[in-house]
Amino acid sequence: MTEYSGSGDPKRSLELLWGVREKPKRGPKPRLTAEEIVRAAIGLADAEGLDAVSMRRIADELSVSPMSIYTYVPGKAELIDVMVDRAFGELTPPEGETWRARLEHIARGGWALFHRHPWMLQITTVRPPMGPNLLAKYEYELRAVDGLGLTDLEMDSVVALVTGFAESAARVSVNAAEAERRSGMSDEQWWESVAPVLDTLVDEADYPLGTRVGTAAGQEYNAAVAPRRAFEFGLARVLDGIEVLVSSR
Repeated sequence: MTEYSGSGDPKRSLELLWGVREKPKRGPKPRLTAEEIVRAAIGLADAEGLDAVSMRRIADELSVSPMSIYTYVPGKAELIDVMVDRAFGELTPPEGETWRARLEHIARGGWALFHRHPWMLQITTVRPPMGPNLLAKYEYELRAVDGLGLTDLEMDSVVALVTGFAESAARVSVNAAEAERRSGMSDEQWWESVAPVLDTLVDEADYPLGTRVGTAAGQEYNAAVAPRRAFEFGLARVLDGIEVLVSSR
């Protein structure tokens, strides 16, 4: 199921993201903090997927009542915003000496992040959570291409191209791993079961290019797809294209 960041109450979400949500003024000393709730939610999502994250499950993990969670977090929509922002906080600013090395660092960081937290691929961030980590991330991504002669809009587009490519490539990789987990079959085992049947149904003469190229790729990858190889190849080509743009300046 796809979730959407920015779908909750904007004010309450921002207060939670920036740690300014009001704390209870009466009653016993609070047993929890918002950060503890967010960490528990991320742990659940890492282990069981985003669908497992609910106020009741988080309360069970923290040994408190579900209602006590709402004291700190308005609802799941606002919680998702904070989960995404905190996950982005794991990324590190690029330190490469060249713009190409810096953008490569950004892409590889994103690829690794989505593999650590596959649930992030279930969240559409058209309305991004405007938290401290996401804003810091955008700032250092822009610094990676600052001073190259690009316009502000070109800088924004270059960053979006690189981060979008990393997310798309990671999605293929994560989905491939999930397909293997759910089916209980490796890619090699799947192909061994499919190939004999396919041979009886398909005349290779009807698909000469697909047969030739697909056979070469299958023999090389020992699988239908090779996500890591596709990521490396695609990243190099994306950076080559950006180099053409930078060189034109």
